[in-house]
Amino acid sequence: MQRWRGLDHLPGGWGRCVLTIGVFDGIHRGHQALIRRAVDLAGQKGVPSVLMTFDPHPSEVVRPGSHPAQLSSLRQRAELVERLGVDVFCVIPFTVELSRMPADEFVHEILVDRLHVAAVVVGENFTFGSKAAGTVELLRTLGRRFGFVTEGADLVTDDGVTYSSTYIRACIDAGDVAAAAQALGRPHRLEGIVVRGDGRGRELGFPTANLSTARFAAVPADGVYACWFVHSDGRRLRAAVSVGTNPTFSGRERRVEAYVLDVEEDFYGQRVALEFVRRLRAMERFDTVDALLVRMRVDVDETRELLGGA
Repeated sequence: MQRWRGLDHLPGGWGRCVLTIGVFDGIHRGHQALIRRAVDLAGQKGVPSVLMTFDPHPSEVVRPGSHPAQLSSLRQRAELVERLGVDVFCVIPFTVELSRMPADEFVHEILVDRLHVAAVVVGENFTFGSKAAGTVELLRTLGRRFGFVTEGADLVTDDGVTYSSTYIRACIDAGDVAAAAQALGRPHRLEGIVVRGDGRGRELGFPTANLSTARFAAVPADGVYACWFVHSDGRRLRAAVSVGTNPTFSGRERRVEAYVLDVEEDFYGQRVALEFVRRLRAMERFDTVDALLVRMRVDVDETRELLGGA
């Protein structure tokens, strides 16, 4: 899969393509259906499939300070869409100037003149252009003028729930990582670098790897979770993960701390990921350290039972 930043360096002799457009945060089950349709259509037409996304998130440019919690980094998105068979992952820098471009100008200059689209596949609620004035119906009208086909795909629903990035963020914010995983088609993944903590976990017999996460990362609600701790070398290790401020010790800084089961290793400075499987309990304040230790042992036992292993 090719990865482009902008459209200034298109390959020589670039022909036509099938394009799908969106932020695609999370590449959830709705996104996956859309992307598969674009890939299939590109195969039928014998042209490349192109996925266009934006960086930074358009909300942050249009309404500074409104950046939503981020379900996936650009790197994660690229890896996920490559598995779906996309030929080109194209990131368009989202600027104030782009946000003000009229919808018909966006189609003519970018989709037609630059990318030479043969077809565009988007969700039925897709909007684009200045003040989000562009709609799927406008795309169809412009497609008839410029010679491309537009498909507006239905949103993916399950048991009355429409899968969207907004819905998944709400699940994660509530700590319902199991519901988030159902909508994503995989566990919610949080990546970061392991940094030094205060060493209290080691003193208690539960040494933890403390994650420093990206600024806008979607961190689940405070609580204790059963997770897979995914090392950059490919190892998938069981972990009981605490998210919160350590109220028993009057903590104030919100942290993500992973106790990796059955592994005595210092992960400091290494890039790792946590895949959240289930919330075990809410964050609690214990009256004594001994009471906390009893609960932590239960957390570890529940993690082991949930994720398997002796």
